[in-house]
Amino acid sequence: MSGSATLPAAMQAVRIQAYGDAALCRLEEAPVPQPGPGEVLVQIAVAGLNFIDIHIRLGRYAKSDTYRNALPMTLGMEGAGVVVACGPGADEFAVGDRVSYCVVRGSFAQYAVVPQGKLVRVPEGIGFDAAAALMLQGLTAHYLSHSAYELKPGSTCLVHAAAGGVGGLLVQLARLRGATVIGTVGSAEKATLARALGCHHTIEYKTQDFREAVLALTAGAGVDVVYDSIGRDTIARSIRSLRRRGLCINYGGASGLVESIVPLELGEAGSVYFTRPHLADYIATPQELRQRAGELFDHALQGRLKVSIDRRFALA
Repeated sequence: MSGSATLPAAMQAVRIQAYGDAALCRLEEAPVPQPGPGEVLVQIAVAGLNFIDIHIRLGRYAKSDTYRNALPMTLGMEGAGVVVACGPGADEFAVGDRVSYCVVRGSFAQYAVVPQGKLVRVPEGIGFDAAAALMLQGLTAHYLSHSAYELKPGSTCLVHAAAGGVGGLLVQLARLRGATVIGTVGSAEKATLARALGCHHTIEYKTQDFREAVLALTAGAGVDVVYDSIGRDTIARSIRSLRRRGLCINYGGASGLVESIVPLELGEAGSVYFTRPHLADYIATPQELRQRAGELFDHALQGRLKVSIDRRFALA
């Protein structure tokens, strides 16, 4: 290893031996991994806990080509910390650099090996907790609002779970791009939070039919795009909340993964479009990853983007 610090032989890591519920998670001692060619060893300061970690733990991505995983495994799909060693040819970073990353498994540990092309530098003024939160959640909100559907002044969008992790960031980015934002929330308290983040309108889905409310707010036209992270319980009404030739983006499954869409239903809803993207395809190159992350960090540094940290846990 080039430029490595003195490192311990062992570390603590949260690992599973089988797919299943959270009771299968174990804090175990494991060898500190060694970076290979083009890889960097990061001492993890903060790891993010996201829905994808639950899906992976349950085995829902066991056959995924995008998020390949095999048992036994160390959990965790994003982290932030300090470079402590660089493998052969890993010359883009140096020991001591502050970095963050995502879509590389193994962050629920004291150390993790990361390909250098998956790392971004964390600027001074951004804490490790915010840097981690701006990876999976922030990068998802960025590609949803900038690329999967390019919001612009005059666009209308429906954001489910508008007070949540991705939802709250997506609301803010949508407003920065000039869109009219309608958000669904689960309570009056969350409605207040969503409006503070930038929602023009909020719908409490437990007491209102969000499709009827959207059509009322848009004079019957529907929205240009629906960002649906809820999945099974909402997808049919999300599709029916679109304008003619609008786009439904399903990017999560808080109520359960969407297993099928009837093609004719897309036509009946107004010849609308449906997509189920992966973040990995929108940060496929180091250049695209760092461009998106750089914009997010700049927004945060300039006070245009508020990063919420829901809860903090010790590794154990």
